[in-house]
Amino acid sequence: MTSTPPADTVTTLRRPPIRQSTTVRSGREHTFDVFVSTIGQWWPLQPYSAGKERVRTVHVEPRVGGRVHERWDDGTECDWGHLLAWEPPARLVMTWNMTPAPTEVELTFTVLGPALTRVAVEHRGWEALSDAQLGEDCARPGGYAGGAFVRGWEEILGRLTAAAEAGAPDTD
Repeated sequence: MTSTPPADTVTTLRRPPIRQSTTVRSGREHTFDVFVSTIGQWWPLQPYSAGKERVRTVHVEPRVGGRVHERWDDGTECDWGHLLAWEPPARLVMTWNMTPAPTEVELTFTVLGPALTRVAVEHRGWEALSDAQLGEDCARPGGYAGGAFVRGWEEILGRLTAAAEAGAPDTD
């Protein structure tokens, strides 16, 4: 005989998604465009890239199935992932190949008011990684288990915020 857990039992995800957000003093369309079109200018390539100082460009191919990749000074290309959803200027979802096993990143851009946008990231799919992989160092020490991805997304969103606000038109 099996017992059923009480209806008020809460199941905790063993490997919950990383969720971060920022508020940008910029319109949604502009903020989305800065993310996609100028990612290679504001993204902290040191340490959040495969090629580090060799990276010359980062490119987002704006379509479902499009690559997000970096190109190095010798022409080598390294895929960060592929777009699974492309809904400008509201949302994009991509595979994230910069982890030991692919994970998934979703970014949403929500209008909060005139020239005010909430950018939220959800990095999920951690169940694809082994316990050992969850603790491996990534761009920062500690991996998923040690909070490195949480700190990383905070830094990345901070850089996006600064770039979008620096070039924000008066209205969007």
